[in-house]
Parts: sequence; C-alpha cells; structure tokens
Amino acid sequence: MIAYSQYNPVRLADVPYWDFETDVAIIGFGATGASAAIEARQAGARTILFERSSGSGGASALSGGEIYIGGGTDAQKAAGFDDNVADFTAYLKLAQGPCVDDAKCELYGREALNHYQWLKNQGVPYRGNYLPGKVIEPIDDSTLIWSGSETAAPFYTKAKPAPRGHVIQHMGWGGGRPLVDILEARARDLGTQIELDARAVALIVDGKSIAGAVVRIDNTYKFVRAHKGVVLATGGFVFNEAMRRKYCPDSFRVKNPIGDKDDGIGIELGVSVGGDAIHMDQFFTTCPWTIPADQAHGVFVNVAGQRFINEDCYHGRVSRCAIDQPGGKVYLLLDSANFSQPFDLAGITIAGTGETWEEVEAELEMPAGTLSATMAVYNEHALEGRDPLFDKQPPILKPLDQSPFVALELNFETSFFSIFTLGGLKTSVDAEVLDRSGAPIPGLYAAGRCTSGLPAWGHGYSSGLSLADCTFFGRQAGRNVAMT
Repeated sequence: MIAYSQYNPVRLADVPYWDFETDVAIIGFGATGASAAIEARQAGARTILFERSSGSGGASALSGGEIYIGGGTDAQKAAGFDDNVADFTAYLKLAQGPCVDDAKCELYGREALNHYQWLKNQGVPYRGNYLPGKVIEPIDDSTLIWSGSETAAPFYTKAKPAPRGHVIQHMGWGGGRPLVDILEARARDLGTQIELDARAVALIVDGKSIAGAVVRIDNTYKFVRAHKGVVLATGGFVFNEAMRRKYCPDSFRVKNPIGDKDDGIGIELGVSVGGDAIHMDQFFTTCPWTIPADQAHGVFVNVAGQRFINEDCYHGRVSRCAIDQPGGKVYLLLDSANFSQPFDLAGITIAGTGETWEEVEAELEMPAGTLSATMAVYNEHALEGRDPLFDKQPPILKPLDQSPFVALELNFETSFFSIFTLGGLKTSVDAEVLDRSGAPIPGLYAAGRCTSGLPAWGHGYSSGLSLADCTFFGRQAGRNVAMT
C-alpha cells in the first residue's frame, strides 16, 4: 500500500481513480472553511468540505466569537465613537509591526463594514450596545468592547482610538461556538457537501497547478478531484512540537497551547508544492487575568526589578513582552487600593508583600535599590499624571502608594499563559498561496491561522483579529477559487 505524505505531492498521472469530483475542495471546517464554502457556493461552484474531526469547530469554536471591525459600524456610532477607515487601517498596520502586510490591511480596512454586513446577512446576531471598561470578553451579550491597544502607546499617537471588538450576541464567554454553528448552517443550506472524519494527507498536482487532494477516511485513501482548486483552512501549528521547535522555539517558554488539532498540516501541504511559510517565529500568548479592571493600574517588572511595558495596553501585548524578559517570571506590583485576587486558574501566586516597596524588594531577594527605585520613579511621575519611560496613560496611570504592597508572580512554567501560533503560508489579498518568488500557485488558496494574515505579530495582537482574518480572507478564498 502506498503511503501518502503531506511532504510529497501526488502527480495527477499517478492517481488511480477519483472517489470525489468537485469544483472546490476545502480542507478544514472552522470559521475559515465555512466562510469559504458559503462564498464558493454562492458563486455557483460545486463544493466539498473535508474535516478531520467528527464535526465543525476548529480553534474558531473555542474563541470568544469576537471579530475586529472598524471604520464606523452602527455599534460604534451609537456609542459616540467617530471611527473612520483611515484610523482603522492605520491601527491594523501598527498592530502587525515588522510583519505588516500593507495590502491586506488596506483591503480589510476598506471592506470591514461590508464584511460586518455580510456576517449579519448570514444570521450572526449583534445586540449593538457598547460595554465600557477594560474587559477580556463580555460576560453578557454586549457587542462593542475595547479589544486591543488602541488607547495605549505607541498606537494612540498614530491612530485615533476607538473600540473595535464586535462580539456575537451570546450570554457569557465562548461565543465562537455559536458563530461557527451559524456559518455551518448557512454553508449546508447553500448545498455544501460535508465529509467528516476525513484527514487531508497530500495535495495532487498537475504540473505546477493544484488538481486535488488525497484524504484518509476510515483508514482508506480517497482521491479528490478539484477542478477549480483547493482551499486550505486547517489552522496553525501549536500542537506540532517539531514545527514549533524548528520555527518558534521561544513559544516553549510557556505551557498552555490552545486550539483544536492545530498540527500545521495545511502549512506543510502548502510548502510541499512550493508555498512560502513566513513569520513562523511569531506567536500569541496571554495570561489575561492580570490586566482587567483594577489590576491594570499595577506595574510590571522583571526579575531585575525593571519595568518593560506600559501596563495599559492589551493583555496579550503585556504578556508577549513579559515572555521576552529574562529569568522565567515577571512580577505584577500592586497596592492595597488596586489589588484583587486573581482567578485560581491563572496560577498566579503572591511572591512578596510589605509596608514599603523596599520590604517587597527584600522579600523578592532583589538587590537593594532596584525595585524600590523603579517604584520611586514611577510614583513620582504618576502623581503628575505622566509616565516618561513608557507613556502609560491616565486614568489607568495611578501612583501605587497605598500600603500594604504586593508582588504577584507570573511564572512562565506554572502560570496559565495560553498560546497559539501566528506564522503560516504567504498569501495574496485574494487568498492565493504564493511561492517563494511571490507568484501564485495555480489552484491553491488558504486563509486563517495556516497563513500569515492580519494578526502577524505577537506583540501587536488584538482580540478579534484572528476571526476577522479567517472569515474575511476565507471568503476571499472561496469566491476567488470559484471564479477561476
């Protein structure tokens, strides 16, 4: 029996027969695959969606159901925020940092409002109200939240801040599951053929073009002819230890991968036919219970007692910068006016207390004049309403001068830092997979976390960017492959 592999494509001439014939074959049934299927079917293409699990979901279904949308939505306007395409696009570019794909940011910046309407047209409900404050996710069915570093340095200096996290109407956390359910129902209603428990194992090539895929169903290889092309929608590679060690070794500083079978298969399939995998060192991480509400007033220091971030920015940016620090842990300093007990799940412990910052410094066994000097400088300027070192902004900027004081330890080994990968296949704005020369590979499209998309830089992530990326560029993939 021939053993097929994601590392070696199969020549069309070597395919013995066809088990499936279709116009479009989609690999992966999360929000990306469902969005691609909807567009492909609406464009009139026969579409089969293959999913390795026994149902839809993927990492999308494990998310909060939050999509990053700006430019002047109804919820933004109702709450009095005058967002516009220029500021929204500028923030998207800033949030990608050195990994920025200008063309993708500009396209999504222009089309986000239309994408928001598309989501509503599929049946995704939005209550339309604004939830103020610094929250991880709404625990009610609110729509609009601050979900990034919009009001924090350096972002606020170059793009007018506005809240842009738009959350599906759903009580409590975990809105990703109902979001995927709605998109799945729409894809099925449009006539998408769904094949479950079907694992993709190789691509089929006709010269330089993609002609189909090999999938494994019931321990049997099945051959799929895709006359127009294949869409990869398989997620990232956080559960592929070998890929992480090769491309993203810093991610092993933390221990809590999140996702659903994200083993990098789509990336490996794309690379096998000449695709270019980029920004593979990038990852998202967060210990989100450190930043909401009063604790955002705290000060983060490393094991040398030095600050390293403006604590008012997005919790993922804080955590990602924390991972860059030496020593395997960081400390969150708080005074009695701002302390609240972290959730048990966070694995955050109290490492030191004291009536003065010198006492806390001693309990942490730091050299005298390190942490205490940091806090003296911080408090001196916070009393004046400024932070000359990191530009933390009022009203979150406050002096920590109400004793007793506490240092919470965030240990990279034992605290809960969730993580997923951001690197992946290089794609065009039309979701075509590009080779190392920048040319499209005919018949191969991809979107979501198996690509390097809108959320390309771990230090600039905002909640909702992944679902924005996978639904919007999933649509691009489905529509463009169907029109070839």
